[in-house]
Amino acid sequence: MNNKVCALSALARHLLPSAPKGATIGLFGGSFDPAHDGHAHVTRHALRAFGLDRVWWLVSPGNPLKANGPAPMAQRVQRATALMSHPHVTITTIEARLGTRYTADTLRALMRLYPGRRFVWIMGADNLAGFHHWENWRWIMETVPVAVIARPGQQRAALSSVAARAYADGRVLPARALQLASQNAPAWCYVTIPMRDISSTQLRAAGFWG
Repeated sequence: MNNKVCALSALARHLLPSAPKGATIGLFGGSFDPAHDGHAHVTRHALRAFGLDRVWWLVSPGNPLKANGPAPMAQRVQRATALMSHPHVTITTIEARLGTRYTADTLRALMRLYPGRRFVWIMGADNLAGFHHWENWRWIMETVPVAVIARPGQQRAALSSVAARAYADGRVLPARALQLASQNAPAWCYVTIPMRDISSTQLRAAGFWG
């Protein structure tokens, strides 16, 4: 366990999201720059479709695959908190507190900090399409179940992606989505929901942050 994780575990548990032993937690990571109704829509659907006890929005310091940095963290958290008010959803900056930059490192730290909980990684179909570019993506697929939510125009790219083909045997059909969290990785499930064609990129281009 690295020094930062040790320090958080011993001294600052009150700063971390809470989750009882045995809980199933969906992790929805991103820059949320800005958070929008599509994020909330995906979260509410994921809670129901995958039988999750909690969803944590991991508001990241920045996306390693993007050249330009996001808006200030406090600004993004304030927007996310105002938008997503739900008793089973937590907005957290735990990645900044842990000092982790990549999803795989965040998952390793969370599994150390939260023994006895099950984690499910939530992503949009566009992320599955490019998942093979993520750091240690195979380790992620082989460590936690992955819930994939349809995005407009992304189904073909997602389902024919390098990751989808590499782990075709681990695909869980939508009819068994409620069982995803209990499956041993690699296990992933692609589900479709009513589409909302909105993105953070569109909002930034329209001058959302002013």
